[in-house]
Amino acid sequence: MADKQLPDSRSGYVAIVGKPNVGKSTLLNHLVGQKISITSRKPQTTRHRITGILTEAQTQIVFVDTPGMHQDEKRTLNRYMNRAAGSSLQDVDVILALVDGTSWNEDDELVIKNLASAGAPVALVVNKVDKIVSKESLLPHLQELSALFDFEQVFPLSALKGTNVDELKQYLIDKMPQSEFIYPEDYVTDRSMRFMAAELVREKLMRQLGNELPYATTVNVEQYEV
Repeated sequence: MADKQLPDSRSGYVAIVGKPNVGKSTLLNHLVGQKISITSRKPQTTRHRITGILTEAQTQIVFVDTPGMHQDEKRTLNRYMNRAAGSSLQDVDVILALVDGTSWNEDDELVIKNLASAGAPVALVVNKVDKIVSKESLLPHLQELSALFDFEQVFPLSALKGTNVDELKQYLIDKMPQSEFIYPEDYVTDRSMRFMAAELVREKLMRQLGNELPYATTVNVEQYEV
């Protein structure tokens, strides 16, 4: 019996993990090419696993934007979001560990320590490098993080401005295994339009509420028309 021929296409899963407010959603939106995950300056804006889908030529990458991992688990919401972020590391082909290039703290170490049991290669993505005046100041922090985990690659970039994002995208394309596409080619997310509408409303609320952190804010779409 002849061996089954592998498909010409490539497809796989990529998890984006990091502490709150490091730019995970901004990076996902830039990689996919449109707004999939809401953003704001408030930590823990993302509460759910958001799937973004990039299809280029013969490659499809399914990105999972996770809630930010947080040291403080006293709040029920924090515990839920940590579990949601951790579960996203299962059965993926690549993990992107995202850190803020302008600051490090114990939450970054928590994220990296959670990668110890990951079965997929991990790339370190250093975001917001456009805000760093002296790039040499990055070196001590990179050495400190690299001492905690053996990263396969390191990508300094700006998710907001798109600097070096194409290099990261090519790395991910090369890492995808041969496989049939997981979703139809025209899909950019697996979430419903109703869900996306609710998230966009919540984004506006987050931005309008000033310094108040609306942990309890929930949006319920009662009627949706296209």
